[in-house]
Amino acid sequence: MFYDHQQIEKKWQKYWEDNQTYKTSNNTDKPKFYVLDMFPYPSGAGLHVGHPLGYIASDIYARYKRNQGFNVLHPVGYDSFGLPAEQYAIQTGQHPAITTEQNINRYEEQLRKIGFSFDWSREVRTSDASYYKWTQWIFIELFHSWYNKNTDKAESISTLIKHFEEKGTADLNANQNDELNFTAEEWKNASEIDKEDILLNYRLAYRAETTVNWCPALGTVLANDEVKDGKSERGGFPVFQKKMMQWSMRISAYSERLLQGLKTLDWPQPLKDSQEYWIGKSQGAQVKFNVDGHDETVEVFTTRPDTIFGATFMVLAPENPLVETITTAEQKAEVDTYIEETSKKTERDRMSDVKNVSGAFTGSYAINPFSNEKMPIYISDYVLMGYGTGAVMAVPAHDERDHRFAKKFNLEIKKVVETDEDVQEKSFDSKDSVCVNSDFLNGLNYNEAKVLIIDAIEKKGIGHGTTNYRQRDAIFSRQRYWGEPVPIYYKDGMPYTLPTSALPLELPEVEKYLPTEDGDPPLGNAKSFAWDEANQKIVDTNLIDEKTIFPLELSTMPGWAGSSWYFLRYMDPKNDKMFASPEASNYWGQVDLYIGGSEHATGHLLYSRFWNMFLKDRGYINNDEPFQKLINQGMILGMSAFVYRIDGTNQYVSKNLAKEYQTQAIHVDVSLLKGTSDELDTEAFKAWRPDYADAEFILEDGKYITGREVEKMSKSKYNVVNPDDICEEYGADGLRLYEMFLGPLEQSKPWNTQGLSGVYGFLKKFWNLYFNGEVFEVSEEEPTKAEYKVLHTLIKKVVYDIENFSFNTSVSSFMIAVNELQKIKCNKRNILEPLAVIISPYAPHICEELWSKLGHNETIEFEKFPLLNEDYLIEDEILYPVSVNGKMKFKISLPSTLSPKEVEDSVLQDDKMGQILEGKTPKKIIVVPKKIVNIVI
Repeated sequence: MFYDHQQIEKKWQKYWEDNQTYKTSNNTDKPKFYVLDMFPYPSGAGLHVGHPLGYIASDIYARYKRNQGFNVLHPVGYDSFGLPAEQYAIQTGQHPAITTEQNINRYEEQLRKIGFSFDWSREVRTSDASYYKWTQWIFIELFHSWYNKNTDKAESISTLIKHFEEKGTADLNANQNDELNFTAEEWKNASEIDKEDILLNYRLAYRAETTVNWCPALGTVLANDEVKDGKSERGGFPVFQKKMMQWSMRISAYSERLLQGLKTLDWPQPLKDSQEYWIGKSQGAQVKFNVDGHDETVEVFTTRPDTIFGATFMVLAPENPLVETITTAEQKAEVDTYIEETSKKTERDRMSDVKNVSGAFTGSYAINPFSNEKMPIYISDYVLMGYGTGAVMAVPAHDERDHRFAKKFNLEIKKVVETDEDVQEKSFDSKDSVCVNSDFLNGLNYNEAKVLIIDAIEKKGIGHGTTNYRQRDAIFSRQRYWGEPVPIYYKDGMPYTLPTSALPLELPEVEKYLPTEDGDPPLGNAKSFAWDEANQKIVDTNLIDEKTIFPLELSTMPGWAGSSWYFLRYMDPKNDKMFASPEASNYWGQVDLYIGGSEHATGHLLYSRFWNMFLKDRGYINNDEPFQKLINQGMILGMSAFVYRIDGTNQYVSKNLAKEYQTQAIHVDVSLLKGTSDELDTEAFKAWRPDYADAEFILEDGKYITGREVEKMSKSKYNVVNPDDICEEYGADGLRLYEMFLGPLEQSKPWNTQGLSGVYGFLKKFWNLYFNGEVFEVSEEEPTKAEYKVLHTLIKKVVYDIENFSFNTSVSSFMIAVNELQKIKCNKRNILEPLAVIISPYAPHICEELWSKLGHNETIEFEKFPLLNEDYLIEDEILYPVSVNGKMKFKISLPSTLSPKEVEDSVLQDDKMGQILEGKTPKKIIVVPKKIVNIVI
């Protein structure tokens, strides 16, 4: 019978949509299971075959859990704010909302065509005002919260104000920007502006001057992961370090909890390691060094206070405010030049460049508090203002970068004598070092020395032992248009939140998406974007009088704002009273399975965990962690094609002749190749782009052969394969099975369209099991034990595979089972019905059609997954190989119930064995039950 995949798939996709098959209820007695894919950004390019890999895996698992009787939440939505849509708007003048809508429609069309079991009724989009209303609400909650270290959680800012009213800063243990000291009386007498200024020091969402990655061409601040090699990832524009007033999120308050929480999660270890490194916990001491001739002190954090005797110089971050104060007139020009050069590097570049040290001398000296020796103070870009105190005491005998720096600037290297062998091994160039013997250290190991020296530092009153974290507060503003407006207005220079009744603060219309002539962000172009405090509404900007009508914040939120909590909105997406009702969030709880790319290890996943912990602290949800189990899927790689252009010409030489010329390899669209070969269609190439119209070709054997290479599938490499084309030719079920069949989910693997024919052939075999020629024919006859064995062998394998996410081996097992059933010409209902259910999570369309033909009026989606019966796997007879003196001589079939002694007797009584023995008595007989018989004669 002809397998018409196109007709079948359209039919069932329409059925699922018409019947809302996958719509999930929050009110059910079923146990819940929450399966989530990482939030897709809808680009104009649409999906290529690499994108659905994780979605297919999560869809298989979601369908399997429905078959097991779970109420499955498997939602979909779009991270629809972002730079690409805005850049397109700048170039074309088209509103980002229009292109975003078009891109989403394209994505949805493609996703539906692949047959995903999403609950489309719960779709969310971060750019919808009904969604970002709650992103703004969470921001307001963060603004009105502080972190109480005594309770180790976020609390309402009102509890902090109460503490100030009763005690001032006495007994306060808070996470803050600067350490403040005042009495309750001083607090009560402070002006409103002063009070707001003080509170800004403690709020979890706060505004402060911060060093940022500034991209003039894009007119915005960029996150570290949006910058590559000093240029913006989007557009390749230069990026500079710049100090700006920015909104930040106090994620640093949660560093220890984020670290400890990892222990409770079922995540890949490399991903946990990335987060641990990013958080960067270290223990040591905070120490103050006096600066010769100045009132200022340089404060450093060091994990090795015991090496303070070997400190020979100090290094400050170029951005450290002390630099301007302590730099001498003679050194100012050199220092200023170095600071300018450093501004062109991102923090990530500075951290990764471990070999190339550079710096400038400030002209000032710090005093070593133990030796009283003068130490020159330098600046260098390997010290970061955001980590520790923005200053280090350099111990060149015990730190590689300090050692490189000392060698470059010809500075003294002192080695501290210790008994700890590990520390000795880490010393550099001991022959150049001067040994320093100290009464504090002699005879002590590393840990003893550390404890003793911290005690000495504290007794001297120059510092204290402390724990430090590399993680810094997250910058939370972008000077862009296409993002969530920040619900803040400014009165007397101080930020105030809009009342929640005014939410959402909607994105206003603007005439252009570029910064204003005054350099304000694009929202400065809006004509109606001011806050009327008296009447509680948005009014025209020309009415601002700083008395009752005030300016609004012109920056928007970063891309990670909406994606930090979307998993919660899916629980109750239509609720206009809360981001999610307590009933919904209590029922769904954590995401049980989260599948997505490893590239989000230290961005999205950390921010989501932070926001989740915050909402738990404030009593809005019940789980500390959002995602219990996480799997990083690998990439599907594309087979790129290259042509070889002779330098300085428009001539292109075929691959095997290219070595004879000076050439440049250029990516060419794989659609320009002839069929499945590596031969270029030269006429199609010339028509592809105007600059190739007059191309000349140097051929081999009359053909132009392209170079081929497996690379990341990307539009820029012209190696993408459109899933629509695959669905058209091989069906969505073919695409789904093939992507799983390619290899283990977590590994990257190359795409090869030719491989689809094998999977498609399997689907046709599977289809034809249910037909006798052109007639659908299923027997009601009871299956044989052999038929049941095939089925239950498959059940056992598939259950194991799905629960261990080994989807590729399941597809192999389907093929084996169908081949075996075809060989024994099985058409029994009691075999073919459960077979359809087993395969349905992988290939839902064909299984729905067969289920319907089997006489069922309801969808296969909620059918109970077949239960394993081990009895069918017990062998009645075992085929024993009989080995004599290490060589296999013959095989004998014996009942599986025989004991080893009975097996031995049966083998010895066999005629073949008698001929081999020729009357001899075996020296040794070894029976491996149900495996083999070994005989030595």
